[in-house]
Amino acid sequence: MNTIIIVEFFLYCLVILGIGFYFSRKKMNHSVFLLGGKKLPGWALAFSERATGESAWLLLGYTGFVFATGLSGMWVAVGIAVGIIFAWVFLAKKFMHETNKYGVLTLPDYLAARFAKQANVIRWLASILIASFLMFYVGAQMAGAGKMLFTTFGLGHTVGIVLATIVIIVIAFSGGFVSVVWTDMIQSVMMLITLVVLPIVAFVYIGNNDLSVTQSIADAGDSFNSWFGGMTGFAIGVLFFNNFSWFFGFLGGQPQLSSRFMALKNEKEANQGSFVAIAWTILAYSGAFLIGIAAITMYNQGSFADVEIILPTMILELMPPWIAGVLLAGIIAAIITTADSQLMVITSSVSEDIIHKALGIKMTDQQLVWVSRISVVIFGLIGMTIALVSDSLVYLVVSWAWAGVGSTLSPAIILAFFWKRYSGIGVVATIISGFVFTIIWVSTPLDSIITSRFTTFFIAAFFGIVFSLLFPDKANEASSLSEEIN
Repeated sequence: MNTIIIVEFFLYCLVILGIGFYFSRKKMNHSVFLLGGKKLPGWALAFSERATGESAWLLLGYTGFVFATGLSGMWVAVGIAVGIIFAWVFLAKKFMHETNKYGVLTLPDYLAARFAKQANVIRWLASILIASFLMFYVGAQMAGAGKMLFTTFGLGHTVGIVLATIVIIVIAFSGGFVSVVWTDMIQSVMMLITLVVLPIVAFVYIGNNDLSVTQSIADAGDSFNSWFGGMTGFAIGVLFFNNFSWFFGFLGGQPQLSSRFMALKNEKEANQGSFVAIAWTILAYSGAFLIGIAAITMYNQGSFADVEIILPTMILELMPPWIAGVLLAGIIAAIITTADSQLMVITSSVSEDIIHKALGIKMTDQQLVWVSRISVVIFGLIGMTIALVSDSLVYLVVSWAWAGVGSTLSPAIILAFFWKRYSGIGVVATIISGFVFTIIWVSTPLDSIITSRFTTFFIAAFFGIVFSLLFPDKANEASSLSEEIN
């Protein structure tokens, strides 16, 4: 392995760890550790939100997915892009205002404060849901680290996973949310550079070697050159919804993303963040899709035992070592930033929602910070264990976690924000039904027909609406009667 790439990787890790060490020296209370104390600029939060949302699954999983499916893989990018734009335009400011109104630090705590009668039940259910699914998401990131370091340095997966775990834990342990956001910002820029530069270089290579993109896509398989995967009739609708369905997880239900909205200071910062996030999304997803298309042109189907190593392979083959080192660091950046943010979400659920609020254990701010830090280490090690024993693909594991958390909590947030008759019992029904039906759905062949990312959202929303109508909150019922009289 080229010495330049090794040196650049080493320097990158030092910079990231240095940021964590810098913030570890600052005295912070629990609010700052978990949500930044409302002091972070909107553009930094936007970069952080995007880096957190687009993990190893985008650079490794999605590029491999496009290589394995062809043009129809575009609908994944469309669904996600529409979801991100919707969230920043319609939900970000709402999250900011609601956070200020109720004085909360986490997504479960907001739902609990909003529906106070069922507060503790909501805290427990939401925290169990988040910890259960996001631990597998964290494990997927660490598995992605193993693949990337294996491809780049020839290291064993185990060594790669352990090294990534150490960096991830150190950053989250040291500076909490503030440290994670600023490292996210650097890593988000590096991810964007990777996703913009690589497809340009790849298509220059394709042109210089007289390769035909259209012919290669046609030769790859019967369905590769069709925007709908060669499907007709009802099957088109199934394919469209399966790929587009990532949209539903972006509607406020991913706590690692919503925490960035909750941390916004004011409307000016929210507008600034929206512009940055939307521009980033368009550039990044266009680049990732084009990387998959370029790979179809450059490599034959079956060339890779694991299609999720395509991106690092292309970087090593197409780039001079000093650029390859920077771009490969962009992949590690995606892994570290997402795993850190998910660890912070799990940690906040344990320390704030369960220990502090649900159990009512009295602690000083500094004691709560240390409980959070210890939780970071414990859950980081659990995530590492999942990565070491799991053979699941990054794309698949993230898809399940996306359904279990995002598609369950998104209808709860949408209904809480925009439907006055939503009740505390309705929230409980939403979370339980989403949790149970996701597990049932992904455990059967049903998920291969219609993805749980789609079905979970509507099942959870259905039960939330029905139980809210059957068991309305008295305050909501009185308000509705008052409106009717007036």
